[in-house]
Amino acid sequence: MARNEKTSKSVASKAAKILRNPKSTKAQKSVAASALTQAPNKPKGRKK
Repeated sequence: MARNEKTSKSVASKAAKILRNPKSTKAQKSVAASALTQAPNKPKGRKK
């Protein structure tokens, strides 16, 4: 994966649902976790 490629919001959301689902298989969770590690970090509010 190139440095400028990121997982989209919709894919990251679906991956999070898979990780929360207790019926998801180990393979599904592995792919979902991989997708989330490639998702951009949420920006945190800056304190002034």
